[in-house]
Amino acid sequence: MTTTLITGATRGLGKETARQLVEAGHTVWIGARDADQGAAVAAEIGARSVQLDVRDDDSVAAAFAHVDANGGLDVLVNNAGIAVWGQNGPEALAVFDTNAVGTIRATEAALPLLRRSANPIVVNLSSALGSFTATHDPSKPASTVPAVVYGASKAAVSMLTVQYARVVPEVHFVAIEPGYTATEFGGMPNPHGRPVEVSAATIAAAASAGPEGPTGVFLEDGQMLGW
Repeated sequence: MTTTLITGATRGLGKETARQLVEAGHTVWIGARDADQGAAVAAEIGARSVQLDVRDDDSVAAAFAHVDANGGLDVLVNNAGIAVWGQNGPEALAVFDTNAVGTIRATEAALPLLRRSANPIVVNLSSALGSFTATHDPSKPASTVPAVVYGASKAAVSMLTVQYARVVPEVHFVAIEPGYTATEFGGMPNPHGRPVEVSAATIAAAASAGPEGPTGVFLEDGQMLGW
């Protein structure tokens, strides 16, 4: 049995990824800032829940201690993220604290648990908006979307994936571009993009890879995306 924790999993890609992994046989922890929301989603899809705010060191430590005491962990999906489009200091700090530093907080807390797994995996939700390749390729949608702070924060997530793969070779690290998806990410309903089920499937696939799966890579729909 594979045990997976997904941060920011009460809606959108996180929730749908959790649902698909439960269906695939994983024991799934819903990591949620709001404990009541997390418990409700967990009850709905047959998962477990734990209060986890990736911007709060004490919350992160307590969450992974709870998971450790209840069976351990095989897979971490760093899904929690925010998109704030302002270009000012306070909003930039909030975005980087959540998207990049939050990834570090959760990963560092998870590593002692993951090192005891036979097939440890960390899946980091990145974005083509943080890819130098995609943002310079006229055929890619990312080349037309201005995302100064958000794109920079996701470039940081991608580099974290590369560096962690190098310094923690016993754990597989994968960055995912989930695709332009119809979710409420960024605080506004988005009717455009592909169904959330399609994009979440790419995350679930990375979280379910076997020991022979790739590490230190950036994937879009299962194919390599240039950094």
